[in-house]
Amino acid sequence: MIESILNHLSDMNPFLIYLVLFLFSYVENVFPPSPSDLVVVIGGYLIATEAINFIPTLILTTVGSVLGFMTLYYLGSQVDKKVIRAGKMKFISAEAVDTAEKWFNKWGYTVIIANRFLPGTRSVISFFAGLSELKVLRTVILATVSAFVWNAIIIYLGIFFGNNIELVDFYLSRYQTVVLILTGVIILFFVIKHFFFNKKKSKS
Repeated sequence: MIESILNHLSDMNPFLIYLVLFLFSYVENVFPPSPSDLVVVIGGYLIATEAINFIPTLILTTVGSVLGFMTLYYLGSQVDKKVIRAGKMKFISAEAVDTAEKWFNKWGYTVIIANRFLPGTRSVISFFAGLSELKVLRTVILATVSAFVWNAIIIYLGIFFGNNIELVDFYLSRYQTVVLILTGVIILFFVIKHFFFNKKKSKS
């Protein structure tokens, strides 16, 4: 897959390369899973070959990431919590809403800053940020900071390890796996805690 993406991008003119990088960065937030991080790494390799430039790549991938984040934020903000708690939206449980609100109440906007470093949960965070009615301007600023830092890191990985992109992809995949496992453990902990709390409460 890596060679195929690299070959396709290398044959494009710079404008189309920038467009692809922007679109992948946007789509990854709205329709996961998407190999956007890998594509951005390949973008770093293309910077090293002088096919494209660093600044436009960083700006466009960051803008794409933030727009994708805010798209799901907007969709989340349009959902009525009462509808969810009434069980009318089968794909979102009332417990999920309560857990998300607890996260945002406990960690605040730190969750938004960390969102780009949590692959596999980015879309969930952006949707529930809108559902929890976080302030738009602050959310945009922090989502931009998160995307900017993350994209800068993986672009530099592509620049410095461009001749061995498979190695970068390997470690990115392992990083994503570890993050997903840890996130799953944390969610399971909150679910169990919520279950036992309600059980004790009902008994008392």
